[in-house]
Amino acid sequence: MESLKWISRFLDLTPGDENVGGLPRQVPGKCWSRVRPAPVPNPSLRLWSKEMADELGIEIGQDEILGGNQIAKGMDPYAQRYGGHQFGNWAGQLGDGRAITLGEIDTGQGVLELQLKGSGSTPYSRFADGKAVLRSSIREFLCSEAMHHLGIPTTRALSLVTTGEDVVRDIMYDGQPAPEPGAIVCRVAPSFLRFGSFQIHALKGDFDVLRTLVDYTVKHHFPEHCTDSDEGLLEWLKQVADETARMISHWMRVGFVHGVMNTDNMSIHGLTIDYGPYGWLEDFNPDWTPNTTDAGRKRYRFGHQAQIGQWNFARLLEAISPLMKEPDLLYQALESYEESFTQYNNSMWADKLGLGEFTQSDEELIVELVSILQSVETDMTIFFRLLSSIREPQIELLKFAFYEPESIPVEEWNRWLSKWWSRVDGKPDQATMKLVNPKYVLRNWMAQLAIDAAEKEDYSVVNELFELLKKPYDEQPEFENDWFQKRPEWARHRVGCSMLSCSS
Repeated sequence: MESLKWISRFLDLTPGDENVGGLPRQVPGKCWSRVRPAPVPNPSLRLWSKEMADELGIEIGQDEILGGNQIAKGMDPYAQRYGGHQFGNWAGQLGDGRAITLGEIDTGQGVLELQLKGSGSTPYSRFADGKAVLRSSIREFLCSEAMHHLGIPTTRALSLVTTGEDVVRDIMYDGQPAPEPGAIVCRVAPSFLRFGSFQIHALKGDFDVLRTLVDYTVKHHFPEHCTDSDEGLLEWLKQVADETARMISHWMRVGFVHGVMNTDNMSIHGLTIDYGPYGWLEDFNPDWTPNTTDAGRKRYRFGHQAQIGQWNFARLLEAISPLMKEPDLLYQALESYEESFTQYNNSMWADKLGLGEFTQSDEELIVELVSILQSVETDMTIFFRLLSSIREPQIELLKFAFYEPESIPVEEWNRWLSKWWSRVDGKPDQATMKLVNPKYVLRNWMAQLAIDAAEKEDYSVVNELFELLKKPYDEQPEFENDWFQKRPEWARHRVGCSMLSCSS
């Protein structure tokens, strides 16, 4: 990794902490703090993304560097400072509490940041140890790579290293902490800037720092825009709105639920970031959230993600408003989010149903479908994949998607299928449907099987899933019997499958 072209634009061009490392503390008026990863007793490379490595120009991973024990020449590790609204409430300074950015790499095709997640405490760790466990690290590695191959904007994963130490976690916050094997994921993105990166300076009144960070961000990550006028800022924010709306429409397309859409977990690049208590819909239930912390309010439920995206974007607009001469112009950016999401959502449904061009009359067909999908327990992924292949409008051909086939409202389904069949003149665009309705997604029970095996030193399951999820739209018949399946009964109420927390 020493041969890579390391640069340090963020550290050179934004204000940072004069102190290096140290205990958790407030760091007013700064964007980052230098910090070194904590040494671990026995780093061992377990998972490696050759795709990501090829893009970076790395041949093979080095345990000691990817485990945090060594710093390669050119690296200048730091933790970023940011704030955020958590579950709708302003939480003040947050920051990288268990992530340390090693630096930026100029690949020749662009600049990418490498970040170790789970590599020890930082000034932003608050009361935590900055470590991560194998369980959550496998989930992050697999999911970020799976999302990439689904065509969904995301941070990427380069490696997973086990640390050779135990980390104590209370997985369900129920007063039963237990040791678990530790691990570190190296993740990759153009930057790890979030909505909260700007909020912290605005809400603290550090407008000069805010201006510096905005100028830096636009110059280096959105160079087609400028920051020297209200109009320039507005056009940049409209792009952020568009990319955020696009990302969430993709989540809705495949049934992905982020689980913790706090503003500090919203990438300024419109990337899926911070894989914690995420999940995929098994039963098509718009009110489902995998996050036990959110089980009461369901703020971050599947069907509410677009609205939360807009709410979060509004908080970003509030943060940028002190830089505007006419802040009322920001309402245009807020409206553009809704316009973008509506457009992406309509196109998404047209593709999922093979309609060709979306028309306003299709809204009724879609509303009726969403309603009937909830009438009995229905596997979303399997339903839409099977729908992509049927040759006649008969619900019998889709029975495998239902958990209790005897409960299917047959007449109601056949009426809807007949309407859909008529809309497409008996010729749905099934080629397009198969490109947007995946056959394989990383269901929580699949990830849990990989975790269970890995915790016994068996990485065969996680490697099989890693290969499977590189081709989520392909038939891959050799994997059908194991992975093209509804949620097994054992996973219905199991921790890690139906219930997850933010515990690392």
